[in-house]
Amino acid sequence: MADRDTLPLPLEVRDRLAELELELSEGDITQKGYEKKRSKLIGAFLPKAPGKGMDPSVPHERRTPVTPGSSSRYHRRRSSGSRDERYRSDVHTEAVQAALAKQKERGKMAVPMPSKRRSLVVQSSMDAYTPPGEEHIGHQDTSSGSEEEGSMQGEGTPTSSQGSINMENWISRAIHGSTTSSTTSSSSTQSGGSGAASRLADVMGQTHLGKSENHSTPPDVTSYTTDSIQVERPQGSTTASRATPKYGNAELMETGDGVPVGGRVSAKIQQLVNTLKRPKRPPLREFFVDDFEELLEVQQPDPNQPKAEGAQMLAMRGEQLGVVTNWPPSLEAALQRWGTISPKAPCLTTMDTNGKPLYILTYGKLWVRSMKVAYNILHKLGSKQEPMVRPGDRVALVFPNNDPAAFMVAFYGCLLAELVPVPIEVPLTRKDAGSQQIGFLLGSCGVTVALTSDACHKGLPKSTTGEIPQFKGWPKLLWFVTESKHLSKPPRDWFPHIKDANNDTAYIEYKTCKDGSVLGVTVMRLALLTHCQALTQSCGYTEAETIVNVLDFKKDVGLWHGILTSVMNMMHVISIPYSLMKVNPLSWIQKVCQYKAKVACVKSRDMHWALVAHKDQRDINLSSLRMLVVADGSNPWSISSCDAFLNVFQSKGLKPEVICPCASSPEALTVAIRRPTDDSNQPPGRGVLSMQGLSHGVIRVDSEEKLSVLTLQDVGTAMPGALMCVVKPDGVPQLCKTDEIGELCVCSVATGTSYYGLSGMTKNTFEVFPMNSVGAPISEYPFTRTGLLGFVGPGGLCFIAGKMDGLMVVGGRRHNADDIVATALAVEPMKFVYRGRIAVFSITVLHDERIVVVAEQRPDSTEEDSFQWMSRVLQAIDGIHQVGVYCLALVPSNTLPKTPLGGIHLSESKQLFLEGSLHPCNVLMCPHTCVTNLPKPRQKQPEIGPASVMVGNLVSGKRIAQASGRDLGQMEDNDQARKFLFLSEVLQWRAQTTPDHVLYTLLNSRGTIASSLSCVQLHKRAEKIATMLAERGHLQDGDHVALVYPPGIDLIAAFYGCLYAGCVPITVRPPHPQNIATTLPTVKMIVEVSRSACMMTTAVICKLLRSKEASAAVDVRTWPPVLDTDDLPKKKPPLLYKPSNPDTLAYLDFSVSTTGMLAGVKMSHTATSAFCRSIKLQCELYPSREVAICLDPYCGLGFVIWCLCSVYSGHQSILIPPSELEVNPALWLLAVSQYKVRDTFCSYSVMELCTKGLGLQTESLKSRGLDLSRVRTCVVVAEERPRIALTQSFSKLFKDLGLHPRAVSTSFGCRVNLAICLQGTSGPDPTTVYVDMRALRHDRVRLVERGSPHSLPLMESGKILPGVRIIIANPETKGPLGDSHLGEIWVCSGHNASGYFTVYGDEALQSDHFNSRLSFGDTQTIWARTGYLGFLRRTELTDASGERHDALYVVGALDEAMELRGMRYHPIDIETSVIRTHKSITECAVFTWTNLLVVVVELDGSEQEALDLVPLVTNVVLEEHYLIVGVVVVVDIGVIPINSRGEKQRMHLRDGFLADQLDPIYVAYNM
Repeated sequence: MADRDTLPLPLEVRDRLAELELELSEGDITQKGYEKKRSKLIGAFLPKAPGKGMDPSVPHERRTPVTPGSSSRYHRRRSSGSRDERYRSDVHTEAVQAALAKQKERGKMAVPMPSKRRSLVVQSSMDAYTPPGEEHIGHQDTSSGSEEEGSMQGEGTPTSSQGSINMENWISRAIHGSTTSSTTSSSSTQSGGSGAASRLADVMGQTHLGKSENHSTPPDVTSYTTDSIQVERPQGSTTASRATPKYGNAELMETGDGVPVGGRVSAKIQQLVNTLKRPKRPPLREFFVDDFEELLEVQQPDPNQPKAEGAQMLAMRGEQLGVVTNWPPSLEAALQRWGTISPKAPCLTTMDTNGKPLYILTYGKLWVRSMKVAYNILHKLGSKQEPMVRPGDRVALVFPNNDPAAFMVAFYGCLLAELVPVPIEVPLTRKDAGSQQIGFLLGSCGVTVALTSDACHKGLPKSTTGEIPQFKGWPKLLWFVTESKHLSKPPRDWFPHIKDANNDTAYIEYKTCKDGSVLGVTVMRLALLTHCQALTQSCGYTEAETIVNVLDFKKDVGLWHGILTSVMNMMHVISIPYSLMKVNPLSWIQKVCQYKAKVACVKSRDMHWALVAHKDQRDINLSSLRMLVVADGSNPWSISSCDAFLNVFQSKGLKPEVICPCASSPEALTVAIRRPTDDSNQPPGRGVLSMQGLSHGVIRVDSEEKLSVLTLQDVGTAMPGALMCVVKPDGVPQLCKTDEIGELCVCSVATGTSYYGLSGMTKNTFEVFPMNSVGAPISEYPFTRTGLLGFVGPGGLCFIAGKMDGLMVVGGRRHNADDIVATALAVEPMKFVYRGRIAVFSITVLHDERIVVVAEQRPDSTEEDSFQWMSRVLQAIDGIHQVGVYCLALVPSNTLPKTPLGGIHLSESKQLFLEGSLHPCNVLMCPHTCVTNLPKPRQKQPEIGPASVMVGNLVSGKRIAQASGRDLGQMEDNDQARKFLFLSEVLQWRAQTTPDHVLYTLLNSRGTIASSLSCVQLHKRAEKIATMLAERGHLQDGDHVALVYPPGIDLIAAFYGCLYAGCVPITVRPPHPQNIATTLPTVKMIVEVSRSACMMTTAVICKLLRSKEASAAVDVRTWPPVLDTDDLPKKKPPLLYKPSNPDTLAYLDFSVSTTGMLAGVKMSHTATSAFCRSIKLQCELYPSREVAICLDPYCGLGFVIWCLCSVYSGHQSILIPPSELEVNPALWLLAVSQYKVRDTFCSYSVMELCTKGLGLQTESLKSRGLDLSRVRTCVVVAEERPRIALTQSFSKLFKDLGLHPRAVSTSFGCRVNLAICLQGTSGPDPTTVYVDMRALRHDRVRLVERGSPHSLPLMESGKILPGVRIIIANPETKGPLGDSHLGEIWVCSGHNASGYFTVYGDEALQSDHFNSRLSFGDTQTIWARTGYLGFLRRTELTDASGERHDALYVVGALDEAMELRGMRYHPIDIETSVIRTHKSITECAVFTWTNLLVVVVELDGSEQEALDLVPLVTNVVLEEHYLIVGVVVVVDIGVIPINSRGEKQRMHLRDGFLADQLDPIYVAYNM
């Protein structure tokens, strides 16, 4: 597809192509049709290339790197143990390559490579690195040996050319993993070799034009330019302080949405957007009901999917079990017989790691020793009166894999003592994966004694006192060593009681479930005997045959053949331990030759290893074998090992009919086994089935699609004496049709009877009554579910297609984990996955299963390798299984949790993945391709217009949502300040009447008074400042003056000085001395935008403004004159200025909004006085009061409370600069306590600082006498939705110090009106309601109960201030809304600001912010629009006036809200969900870019955890918000910029991200 831009195509051809793609994306033509027509169209313009017409299904030739000796070692290298051998299949490998080739033809998916901080690249590889020359050292350790793991000794030996790499070279290779193109100092590695630019060009070439089939509205890419400037960080630009982020320049503030800022990030996102615009398969039919229940799309069955058409199957009966007369009546009887009549006959030979016979256990020894064990357990534990174990009790058997003799003695000892053995694995450490679950099993079985061998007992972990510690989750055990030398001889007259087999439990076999829980399957003595008889009959066992056993003898096929059936027939077992197989994979074949064994029990892995190693062997002769039992024959992928093995060893005397795959399960024991026939003419059964059919549960012999097939071999017929049928896997056990896949069920004496102690689960598994089509049971006897999926083919042959445990149902189709593992392992380079260690499981996200693939990568793989391999795997799985992988993760080698035999512990891996502690080194998530059941994007409904009749105050049947505070005019009170129009006059009046009354006290960080101002001091100071403005500043009245002061008293004096001089003050936060580069531009901007004629500040800041750093950040020459108020003139002005008109400007209030807009509003003298009066009334402020204030005094309500209220109301303000709290977090609360303050104001950042900083100090504060019991109001000054979690945790934390929980409340203000609500003293407490978050997205309010799913708590934002009227209006239509409806909050009040102060004269845009009218209803009143969404709700509470109280709930700013999929999301809701997902996420911010949701999280933890967060973040946002995250960015703590009010500056963050200034630890681009 990259040929679009490289070929000079005529315009009409291009148009036609675009139409075609549209048709394809709409689903009007098929992919085939599309490709046909497309090639026809552009065929004429294509340069003819040789070999273009190659058939895609011809597999590409395998390229083998030519190394010295390459050809001679071809066989070994190609299949050395780097892949998990359960899954090797050359046919499948070719299929996978063909599928990938096919994908390539379609145009390769351009997947943006994640960016990683360099330190992370090094660590993730270094931890797991072993230099190439040392790889094969650790192979001998038995502990990591695996039942599943395809490792072998010869694997890691380097070729001669590799071996010469020296250490230094290797390390430098590790460090520079993939940073080929990243030469700049940018600290994230670039996207691989070719650099982002060329890759971007690729993508641009492939962008489809057609309508996007992604359900979200197509990303808006119009404003994106390809030739964006590459922004690189200049060399060495690390700023000194980490406290404030390194970006957020004032120039960037104005970046509108979607304007490119250039740089690599944008290119990657662009690439992602393009990839996502690709047409996908036509989506399934969508459902949507316009109620609150957004229906997730219900997966509609595809009408073309294959359905089962066969007749109903019949139950298959195995042959009669012909009991031979001399068969023993029980297994113990058999042991007694052979032990007494042929005591010298060998029973078991064990091998050491050199393959030499270590020990031969004869039947005589087995009999004597088992008796000894039985006697000692029954009589030597506990006392005579109180023995520790009694017949029927359960005991654990803990024996290592290399000691079958001790195990056999203990097992038969238990049978003789009528105890129930529970064989388990040896616990190696206290933290073994899954060991806790084994402990639960032992506990539930009531096990108190564990039998073990001497060597094993010595090897168990011990505490310092030499005790064996209690393992996690295990019951207290007595460890009992079974070696003969430790036991006393039974007395002559003691003899075990040997009964005929009955219905008592014989033993319990453990089984690990899909979820990791461990169950115990009980097998009765009768079942045990019958099973041995059935195996003897079907395998044709005869006395004294020799059998080689490579399998685990503690369970399953190894136990049944090698320990039980062998004793019934007095056979001789040669046991090959796993540790020997690791050293010498041929050992089992050598033993077969040496002992002329008739039978061998192996797994397909053992056959594969033998193939790899057999080259050096001369004299192999397998003609003695009459039966090779393949224990994992039920794994569909075993067939390739069987075929290859036969292929090679047929020349060495192996007869084809000898290979006998069998199927077994812990519940049903042996389900089926292929009989060793003498008739070699009858070929075994084969089925080549279509995977597409299998995923729908039907059997279709594959026809055209040669790629996605599964080849099955039969596992023989049902066992003698058994009845077998196939039932539907879920729901009622109904018989399947003949061409349908289902779960095999068996009815026989020889099966397990129950899960120990779990009657409910037992009923569902062991007591199943299959039904026929009319619903009648097919037999009066219960069947047992085998947990195997398959069908019964012609001639009663069983075929197994997979296990129930590995089943994943995605989008209504079934996939088997094993099949997906096989596909992933067949992707080149096959050696990429370390020893084939790969885990596939599904997790449930958004009501469907999602596939997760986790693989261990080889230590030497580079980022580029990993990424390439991951992209190929995704394509291969999509091509072969037609299913998307939700998450593909790579972890360093040897880090996945292991089972005792070294395989991968699946449920434990899944657990780690879900709790975010897997620590992957690479992650690729593809939610965009996988998640097809999102709700349909919302179409806006037309709102009710004025035509709907308004009756009185009702709109469409509801009370109109309007409310007001008390009326200012009617309230008579002795407010002396009311008679003055101007604050400057109030100050003069106070200076005359109460000159020495202290208005302001400023505290320092130690809590002592730094300075204070009485009425007259403030007046005199203000007079001097006015003189200075007139004399030195030569200012006219009405000139603007910028006040650049730290929070304190100078600021207040300067403000009143300006009023006295007739100037208009603007308060500006001074630049941060440690971070001038980013804070000074904002100061400059405010000074310029406000048109300040001069600046006033302190001497210290004067110096700072003229410093070298300052001139580096801004152009200092363009500053207006700067006046230093530390040096004031002595004389007072001749005459104070008195404004003529109260509607003139009193001051300008500038603030940077969270969206990065700098907005100044005009406050008139009238509004200022009205504001102060409103607050005075609400908070009942009088000269005798003291109020503690810990806020930033630069804008909004914070400024008014800090500078203006005390002068108006006369109360004393105790000022606490928030910056002092960084030195002493307890400063504010100690001051409140010390001054016995009743009312205090703070900001969210202050509250957060106290909650985090003082959380553990409440006791010590109490002892210092901190008492908050006098506080009646503690108000958080804010311009956002109340942060209920923070206020609640603050209240809870300081409750012990006397803080009344009802005291804490919030205020609400915005640009058009600096304070709309403020809790105040009288009136009901703030209420909290719970609303449905899903309804909120649709702009509706639906109240729900606390704790109901999707509920969101909203707290009322304080009481509406006196003189304020509020109405809720529809932001689009401007019509009034009803009670409890979500809309924009409009406000009408005497203290509304009178408009924006802007330089550019674009008032037209914002004019309606200050004077809007309703479109119907009351169309006369002029309202100001706050830009915030909220709703009013009339409560049951009553106001001070006796009216019912109206509560205002603020939901969020319209500017901040994100419109995604037609719904409105508030960032804070998504952020709250994300912060909850993992303990290491301390802060989160989200924003959108070209319709992609970007989530930035701050990581508090090691960088290794960064990648754990990606799946968790993606999952939670999908689950709770039905949104797909496009990009996850993990950054350091403190990167998300936060303003003085404690609000996140998401737009600055966005600009910083797009300009590549964040220095992220990891950036993941979700596909």
